Amino acid sequence: MSRVAGMTDNGRAALFMTASMAMFAVEDAFIKTLTDSLPVGQLMAMTGLMAMLVFWARLARRGLALWTRDLLHPMVVLRNLGEVIGALSFVTALAVGELAVTSAILQVLPLTLVLGAALFLGEKVGWRRWASVAVGFAGVLLILRPGTAAFHPSMLWALLGVAGLTLRDLATRRIPRGVPSDQLSASAYGAMVPAGLLLGAVAGQGAVVPGALEWALLAATVVFGVLGYATLVAASRLGEASVVAPFRYTRLGFALLVAALVFGERPDLPMLLGAGMIALAGGYAMWREAGLRRPAAPAGKVSGIIRSGSR
Repeated sequence: MSRVAGMTDNGRAALFMTASMAMFAVEDAFIKTLTDSLPVGQLMAMTGLMAMLVFWARLARRGLALWTRDLLHPMVVLRNLGEVIGALSFVTALAVGELAVTSAILQVLPLTLVLGAALFLGEKVGWRRWASVAVGFAGVLLILRPGTAAFHPSMLWALLGVAGLTLRDLATRRIPRGVPSDQLSASAYGAMVPAGLLLGAVAGQGAVVPGALEWALLAATVVFGVLGYATLVAASRLGEASVVAPFRYTRLGFALLVAALVFGERPDLPMLLGAGMIALAGGYAMWREAGLRRPAAPAGKVSGIIRSGSR
């Protein structure tokens, strides 16, 4: 205990970030398990409603409203659209594919943000980050291996999920800073409820009455998701972004471990090499961007991680 107490803020923040990524990896395992018995649309609607209520309670404790006119801001609406696309695609990828592959592809998100910020937001990107983007996408191709027997269509759902989450995070950068993070999260989860119900209706999927096990897994999914979010926020507030951000990639290690122990997945060598390339490239890009933003005000340092969303 004395050694932990004597740690620097950056050290404690790194531990918080690592714990957060472990919780998200376990949450993904619960979601994948639930897709065996619940339709994707129903699962989205139920988890969205439960998580929205949790964030509503967090807002109520602080005397803040669940709904304000700020949520009608075009960038908030666009953010929610990206969240819905990302969540739908990610859950579908987990349902029809492997946890390890889906998680590895998801880790390319920081690199797609660099690309999107340069193309659509006019941000300057130096050759080092462009090189990291190239290495990361080479890693994605190594995982996908299109045109070979290793390619599986489920991987395309993971790519669509990355596109949706990229849209979410790019829109977040243009949302007025006065909008509380918990309100943004509640709004995004709330948007999943009608989206999930609509998906179920269009797909002709009847509702399934959850049993005791499904309710327990649903509750665990929300608990681990919210705890992961809370520790992510704590890490972002406590440590320097340039130090803490690369620890997001511990999630990939946890995902590979959970995939092997729970689902018996055994990724092949090219997939592991591709995942390693994505992690190294993405970690460098996050470290580089955080270092470039360091002269900004402290609030900007924090919000860049918190407001981009839990995934």
